[in-house]
Amino acid sequence: MKNDRFHGRVGGRSRTCEWPGCADHGEFRAPGPSASSFDGPGQYRWFCLDHVRQFNTGYDWFDGMSPEEIMAAQHPIHGWDRQTRAFSPTAGIDSAPRWADFADPLEAISQRARARRPAQRGDGKVFTPDQRRALDVLGLAIDIDRRDLRKRYSELVHALHPDRNGGDRSSEKRLQAVVEAYQLLRKAAVFA
Repeated sequence: MKNDRFHGRVGGRSRTCEWPGCADHGEFRAPGPSASSFDGPGQYRWFCLDHVRQFNTGYDWFDGMSPEEIMAAQHPIHGWDRQTRAFSPTAGIDSAPRWADFADPLEAISQRARARRPAQRGDGKVFTPDQRRALDVLGLAIDIDRRDLRKRYSELVHALHPDRNGGDRSSEKRLQAVVEAYQLLRKAAVFA
């Protein structure tokens, strides 16, 4: 989907304007009967430029809200009472996926399932999701052994440590992530 964000025009598929009796191209997206949620990206109406303007002049975002809900939504700090994904304790894991990042909604669903499923090696031993993320930080596959883990850790520490880079501290956060990942993996039951 090609998106001309400045004008709001969405190119790509050829759609017809959904305004009754209009045969122009529907290049502008307007809110539809269902909003984006955990269940999917939601539905939109598609209009030509003239009809999206007409739709917007009559659209009431507050339709169906009580006076208290309207006041809360118009309050200057509306939304600040909720934590953003990045700062919430679950990091948004149980909230709706960012549907726009996926061409097919099933990709978003399967990615969530893969992220939550433990990875099983050929020998039947299982890595937890946290251990899988640690493997990703170190750039390792699930079929490694303890010797490969230690070797990769040493390579990364030597490459990222400021003493090896002429005092350059730009890789400090990456180095910290590598150390934390190694500390988690070296105690894993998979290597027992």
